[in-house]
Amino acid sequence: MLPLKRRGLLRAFLPLLLCPWLAESRAQERPRSRARGPVLLSVSGELRGGAALAEFDLEMLLALPQHSFSTQTPWYPTPRKFSGPLLADVLDAAGARGQTIEARALNDYRVSIPFSDARQFKPLLALRLDDRPMQLRDKGPMFIVYPYDSDSQLRSSVYYSRSIWQLKSLAVK
Repeated sequence: MLPLKRRGLLRAFLPLLLCPWLAESRAQERPRSRARGPVLLSVSGELRGGAALAEFDLEMLLALPQHSFSTQTPWYPTPRKFSGPLLADVLDAAGARGQTIEARALNDYRVSIPFSDARQFKPLLALRLDDRPMQLRDKGPMFIVYPYDSDSQLRSSVYYSRSIWQLKSLAVK
């Protein structure tokens, strides 16, 4: 007879041993829907299910698929590596839909971004700069960054102005 502690572990892991696909399907579940830690990003406006607000803490943002790219920007003298979830994935997780996104920074700077930019150009909600968490003094903790080097159209004041740093909220209209 197995000791009680071992039987509990066996029960917990037996389904995973017998059904490897179960572990994979659980790993692909949506991130949790309520922030437990400090809220880093609020998404409001037209959200699925009539919700008025979706709030994300760091753990929730990191649970989304993470992407990286290196690009030259007007704010740094050399190309830098940016990492984080795609803006489109954050909007999907919030259940957002609309035509425009009003992004707001910690200092209340605001910019309007066409909703279509999220899918067409795949900007990141960058949480990391050169593989380190973005610091407040270096445009963090979040920065919407377009992959400027991927399309010459993105290397213009139009898209640079949509790259808001110290992001705190998105209002979808």
